[in-house]
Amino acid sequence: MQRLWILLEMIKIQHTVFALPFAFMGALLGARGLPSGRQALFILLAMVGARSAAMAFNRLADHHFDALNPRTRDRALPAGLLSRRAAWLFTLASAALFILAAGQLNRLCLWLSFPALGVILCYSYTKRFTAYSHLFLGAALGLAPVAGWLAVTGSLALTPLVLGAAVLFWVAGFDVLYALQDEDFDRQVGLYSLPVKVGRVRAMRLAQVFHALAAVGFVATGLLAGLGRLYLGAALLAGVFLLWEHRLLAPDDLSRLHHAFFTLNGLVGLVLCGATFLSLWP
Repeated sequence: MQRLWILLEMIKIQHTVFALPFAFMGALLGARGLPSGRQALFILLAMVGARSAAMAFNRLADHHFDALNPRTRDRALPAGLLSRRAAWLFTLASAALFILAAGQLNRLCLWLSFPALGVILCYSYTKRFTAYSHLFLGAALGLAPVAGWLAVTGSLALTPLVLGAAVLFWVAGFDVLYALQDEDFDRQVGLYSLPVKVGRVRAMRLAQVFHALAAVGFVATGLLAGLGRLYLGAALLAGVFLLWEHRLLAPDDLSRLHHAFFTLNGLVGLVLCGATFLSLWP
């Protein structure tokens, strides 16, 4: 049980709240209501498997840098609480769970699970060659609502793509803010990020632009899907959360970063998914 807890802490299982609501939101939109219990179960298993594989692989890829960074040197791998072998086994098992669960949904999900897995794993190396790795992470999480839609419909449409783009910019925005705390370290070891490339102030402005685009995308999703006033009100509330997130931070004061990063962004997905569910309630 102790090793299991270490594994769950290593992959930040609580951060599943970022992607999972949007996967179910895509499924709700595709089904125009509740998906079947079987579909919901395998969407859940696929999302847990994909995210667990991505996070564990990220810890393996960044092991060397985590050991050097004062902020991350207490993580499981650099602290010696978990072996690389155990982390690799967990990564492979999680990837297998993702592929098997996708295969239980439909044939298209099975075939697309392989390139999707490549995208979410490759993110870990983008920080080594591009300052726009935040957008790549956004694209990885932006697959969640598209995958949820595909799981119940077996085909693609404009609505999930718009929602996926909104998630892309939402994630990119808060990832830029999260990267502020490692700006000096990343510059020292040669890693790339927007704070390193353009400086803290400009990076925070770009994060604001990303979140403005995300808010527009959330509203556009509701209009395309015909979700009505309840959802549009929730989309506006999500925009308020994003605005509040930026109000909590200043270039010379990141003391409220955890609250801005986790609490407010967690609420965004939950509020939008809940409003979608209520809007489609028969």
